[in-house]
Amino acid sequence: MIAWLRVGFVAFVLTTMTLVLWPLQNLAMARGWTLARRLPHFWHVVACAVTGLKVTVVGRPSPDHPLLIASNHQSWADIMVLGRIMPLSFIAKAEVRDWPAFGLLARLQRTVFVERGDRRRTGVQADAIAERLNQGDVMVLFAEGTTSDGNEVLPFKTALFGAAQAALRNAETHAVRVQPVSIAYTSAHGVPLGRFFRPLAAWPGDVPLGPHLLAFLREGAVEAEVTFGEPLLFDAASDRKQVARTAEERVRHMLVASLRGHSRTTNRDARRRETDLRLAPGRDGGDIGI
Repeated sequence: MIAWLRVGFVAFVLTTMTLVLWPLQNLAMARGWTLARRLPHFWHVVACAVTGLKVTVVGRPSPDHPLLIASNHQSWADIMVLGRIMPLSFIAKAEVRDWPAFGLLARLQRTVFVERGDRRRTGVQADAIAERLNQGDVMVLFAEGTTSDGNEVLPFKTALFGAAQAALRNAETHAVRVQPVSIAYTSAHGVPLGRFFRPLAAWPGDVPLGPHLLAFLREGAVEAEVTFGEPLLFDAASDRKQVARTAEERVRHMLVASLRGHSRTTNRDARRRETDLRLAPGRDGGDIGI
């Protein structure tokens, strides 16, 4: 009973918020206001709060732009997780545009829709992404091209990394940052998710969306860890396929670290060392400041 009340509460809050913000977001997109970037971020902050989705961030987004984020992809929840961290937009397959509810939210997020199976349009689609990059938008590429079960990283598709090359055609842009990012769903209600239970959050393509969505919302209190890797510099001499392979290797390494808890242990140790340094007496008898 409590679980279904939670689902009802989440549905009410998110539906109400969407209906209230929808006209304002449409106006902001039509006028080109910076608010069009901020409203989706606000939506995701609230959505994570009401669904009980806790997000821990390791590392930090690159402050340098243009910035293309290359991330693994497990679930529709990835959108909320990344959107909770910072204003950004996504690159999604064209059919998402027509999905009930999700299609509307994707359009309001200013998503770039692409036909992944149409190689003839790859250049045009890369140019569309490059234009957004050069406008200052942070774009997220789910480079696997599909969703995984949350336990591994699938091979990265390289075609849309060409957006970084296309962005270099702008005379003001000499390099694009491609930042590897991993998303790991680590626990529910404080209990670590093992290989068998990780699909609670992950949504492989052969699982119906409706039942998966309801199961996730009924559970609540799911924890996700997002790790930002060192950005890769993409300039005129870079090879998109090599950049894609390097990004894939780094995302895979970061995902394994998150699933095994290494990054969380490292963060706790770093905070403990920082606390010890603050409390340690200096040579003059005072505290050492950092």
